[in-house]
Amino acid sequence: MKNKSVKSAIICFVTIFSLLNTIEAQTPSILDQEFDLAGEPAQEIQYFKMESMLISYALDGKRIGTDIFRLQLKFVPAKISGKEGDEYICDRFTVQQGENPEVEIPVLKNWKYLFCEAGIDDQGQVFGINHSKFENLTDSNGNTLPPDKSYHVYNAFIDFHSFCNVFAAKAPEGSGIQDLTKIGQKIVHAAAFTEPPVNLGSSISEGSFFKNGEITLEFKGMSVVNGRSCALIEYDSGESFFKMIMNPMPNMEVQTTGSSHYKGDIYKDLKTNWVQKATMIEFVISETTLPMPPNKINSVNERQIIIRNVSEEEFGLN
Repeated sequence: MKNKSVKSAIICFVTIFSLLNTIEAQTPSILDQEFDLAGEPAQEIQYFKMESMLISYALDGKRIGTDIFRLQLKFVPAKISGKEGDEYICDRFTVQQGENPEVEIPVLKNWKYLFCEAGIDDQGQVFGINHSKFENLTDSNGNTLPPDKSYHVYNAFIDFHSFCNVFAAKAPEGSGIQDLTKIGQKIVHAAAFTEPPVNLGSSISEGSFFKNGEITLEFKGMSVVNGRSCALIEYDSGESFFKMIMNPMPNMEVQTTGSSHYKGDIYKDLKTNWVQKATMIEFVISETTLPMPPNKINSVNERQIIIRNVSEEEFGLN
């Protein structure tokens, strides 16, 4: 009798186990679902904080300096502002060079611009950002920023929109995030091998360029940021190249050539279609040619970026 009971229990257990496996096999896993990562973002005001670290290295690998650029940016959709396009407002921008105290860039305080979805406007400005705004920048102490630091200030806005409005939004032409519908998929982005203009007013001359490598996007999985379910997308620039031509004074030209490799992650809210977080790390190796001794300067730099979508309350805390 006892053996029959044990046998019956075993048969029951096997039956239940088999049934559970059958149910599990017939139930679609979230990992196998299809997602729409290119939906229109919610027409709501958004607040972002961005920090860019520029780390310089000696050729022996020793860190020799770190500059930190901090940007606070507010997004106001045209539906709310009543303007011709979506508006971005720079709440504040600060720079901390090495061990020096953090200083603000007064001219960027509450500066507004309309975002150009086409990428380059009819004046040749990337994302509709006025180049002249970044010429002859001075800090809150009245000190003039060197041209290379001014360029990093300008480039913070370019980086922000590249991650949040190019990689994280539907590509108007060619492959883009709209082609990533299932976890594990990877595509070559339409921005691969492009050469966006980098000339910045009188500081950086025509002929300067940055050429992207084979930019890829990969749908790596799911995550949670700010309590929201997010798609986790990795971007990778591949091997990129650049050339910068600067004229620090009349009849003087300084050229810098080099290579770059940047990659990072984008966390995009599946409900609102807004980026909740974005990261980047980039390594840059370059050589600068001068018209006077030492004639050539080699440099190694690392850039680290984090962009956070924050609440209005955190945005107001400086």
